[in-house]
Amino acid sequence: MTVRKGIPRQGKHRNEPLRDKMSRSPGSVPTPEHAAGMGQEAFSGRTAKEKWREHMRENPYKRLPPIERKPDGSLYRMTPAQRKQANALIRRECCCYEDGNCMLLDDGDTHTCPQTISFSVCCKWFRWSVLPQIGTLEAEIFRDKELKRCAVCGRVFVPKSNRAKYCPDCAARVHRRQKTESERKRRSCVDS
Repeated sequence: MTVRKGIPRQGKHRNEPLRDKMSRSPGSVPTPEHAAGMGQEAFSGRTAKEKWREHMRENPYKRLPPIERKPDGSLYRMTPAQRKQANALIRRECCCYEDGNCMLLDDGDTHTCPQTISFSVCCKWFRWSVLPQIGTLEAEIFRDKELKRCAVCGRVFVPKSNRAKYCPDCAARVHRRQKTESERKRRSCVDS
């Protein structure tokens, strides 16, 4: 039998020290930490229900910052094209979206996802967790980042530096073409 590096052995051939096999000596009393580690909540003092309540108190949705508003107090609005893009993003990426319903609003009844039916940015989860995945759409809606047009295809993109002229798709092609031209020019100037 060959043993590959980094992959532990399986079954009876596994090398385990004796102290790992024996968790405690025969006459010792289990500590609450040991009992909790073994899944025995009765010894630890916390039941599964209490653990679940504690987990729900630490709901990550509550830690998100509030929705941004315009200086006049109104919510940011999307154009129909932006809304279509946002809805596709929600259906594809949002972990709280299921069959057109929002699981964050789940109270036993089904609730349609409010972000999919609104032209306003009204969902904190969408704003801070889903929307940043497409920086161009986020910048178009909130106008917080400067947008540029690609010199080749004309698409709008969020530049990574102030010198960017091309969108990421065109940049690779243009820079490859520029490099080959430079190499061709350099080779042609070499004296034989």
